[in-house]
Amino acid sequence: MTVERATRHFQEELEGLQARLLEMGGLAEERVRMAVHGLVTRDTTLIDTVMLGDELINELHIEIDGRCFTLLALHQPMATDLRSIVAAVKINTDLERVGDLAVNIAEAARRYTNHAPVKKLIDIPQMGDIAQAMLRDALDSFVRRDTGLAHQVLNEDDRLDALKTQVFRELLTYMLDDPSTVEPALDLILVSRHLERIGDHATNIAEDVIFMVSALDVRHHSSNVDEG
Repeated sequence: MTVERATRHFQEELEGLQARLLEMGGLAEERVRMAVHGLVTRDTTLIDTVMLGDELINELHIEIDGRCFTLLALHQPMATDLRSIVAAVKINTDLERVGDLAVNIAEAARRYTNHAPVKKLIDIPQMGDIAQAMLRDALDSFVRRDTGLAHQVLNEDDRLDALKTQVFRELLTYMLDDPSTVEPALDLILVSRHLERIGDHATNIAEDVIFMVSALDVRHHSSNVDEG
């Protein structure tokens, strides 16, 4: 195989890897959306669908890891190409964990439907929207090699953290006022924690994109999120 043909083959494999990651990201995001929507609407059929449908994400997780390791072994990439594959391995793990967190949300939602509603759900759906947008933007930044968009994802994490704290404080008030709300309120607090963790995984992806593009490590990014 000529060098030119080998390079073309490598780029095609990278593009295929990227497409599979995007497919996995879309599945993970949709499962989060379904889990939160099932909680808000108390739709047990939708909740059960999320709880029982994790196989495709798990299969993609294994497939993508295999693609990454094959690229590393056969092509021994350097510099940016190497960072791209290493980033893909890490993003793959983050997306698989997002799928797991969607299941956790569905499990908490299923328990919640066995109780009377504690309150009208406002902050938790908002957290779901932010977490999904962060995940979508993080993957877009990966595809476009857009560090500016990746930095926006890092900044959004503070909004999610603030909402999680707000949810906890409000639900604590309900639990103190009415002991019968303790069990369902704890499930809502768990959901908010799972959504915050999804935001953390989106943040991980954004940090990997910044490292992939610029070789800059921003995992402890409080002092350098203002890069261009």
